[in-house]
Amino acid sequence: MQQKFLRTAVVLGLLSAIGPFAIDMYLPALPTIGQDLGATTAAVQMSLLVFFLSMGFGQIVVGPLSDMYGRRAPLLFGLGLFIAGSIGSALAPTIEWLIAFRFLQGLGACAGMVVPRAIVRDLHTGNDAARLMSMLMLVFSVSPILAPLTGSVVIEAFGWRAVFWTVMVAALIAVALLVTSLSETRSPDDRAGSSMGSALAGYGLLLKDGNFLGLTFIGGFGIASFFVYLANSSFILIDHYGLSPSVYSLFFSVNAVAFIGMSQFTGRLADRFGLRRLVRVAVTGYATTMVVLFAATAAGSDSLAVMAVLLFIGYGFLGLVIPTTSVLAMEEHGQIAGTASALMGTLHFATGAAAMGLSGLVFNGLPLPMIAGIAACAVIAFTIAQFTLGRRRAAEVPAE
Repeated sequence: MQQKFLRTAVVLGLLSAIGPFAIDMYLPALPTIGQDLGATTAAVQMSLLVFFLSMGFGQIVVGPLSDMYGRRAPLLFGLGLFIAGSIGSALAPTIEWLIAFRFLQGLGACAGMVVPRAIVRDLHTGNDAARLMSMLMLVFSVSPILAPLTGSVVIEAFGWRAVFWTVMVAALIAVALLVTSLSETRSPDDRAGSSMGSALAGYGLLLKDGNFLGLTFIGGFGIASFFVYLANSSFILIDHYGLSPSVYSLFFSVNAVAFIGMSQFTGRLADRFGLRRLVRVAVTGYATTMVVLFAATAAGSDSLAVMAVLLFIGYGFLGLVIPTTSVLAMEEHGQIAGTASALMGTLHFATGAAAMGLSGLVFNGLPLPMIAGIAACAVIAFTIAQFTLGRRRAAEVPAE
């Protein structure tokens, strides 16, 4: 049983990592792409933003389809689109074509984001779901550790276009794993009552559920803080602090290590303290750390070491927030798990894209605007948590 549990986590984690892998490998190349294609910083950042938008909003369609037709078919179709978008991006002659193919690539990647969460809900609830989700996050989070390092090596050896050939190969491996190692988890009987009409009704139900929305936006603003970091960190660390792409990749990976390490304590801590209490404590630590970082930077600190240490601590707390809020938000919506996962994912990415877009408007090449955006997201997540989790304390039990 444990072996099957682990195998499921590995496969779902790899499927979920395809989209982030296409982001994280790409980050060290952003300055080079601008130079090679004669594009402005804003245009290069747009190629990142459209990927997020298509990966986020595409989930609105893919989630209900996974309720209607099962989990495997949308995953296979999405991987096919991702492969096509990767080939187009690798061959793009201009920044406009790159943006277009990145949009297609994001549409393909969205299936890998929404369907694995639904599969977790198909298989487990409560703390068992939290354990599976945290193990999935372990595999998923390998991407921000290995992808920038891999990307910098690939870019230095073969140029930025090789990044897209590399992620195409990763998608082909994901197809093989899906076909050989993952069974269908939504039975024909469960699919019988699912349709686009029921999906619309499900979206209406979810949009009226304050608990679902609150938990979703706690995680969404946590993810948004990382999106702000994604969009700006390569320019700040490479151009402002003078790091090489390889050293930047190592710096970037440190935060992923914190996220991964803490997320693996989710199941154990949930057993002891309950999922809701765990979220409250973790989001408080996350917001406090990011506010301290903002205060230090606003006071004139321009220390890379200070920023590195506080981001490491803050994103460690975030590693406890993301899996627990995802499990709690979907706990009461097992019959429409795909639809619930889709709305959650879309709201996560819409929040992240909005934060990324706003941070781009005020970006000036210095750390303060980026850190201000990160801290603002953290404070908003903390505020939402006080309203969402505070009003349900009476219903909390030590192990949910």
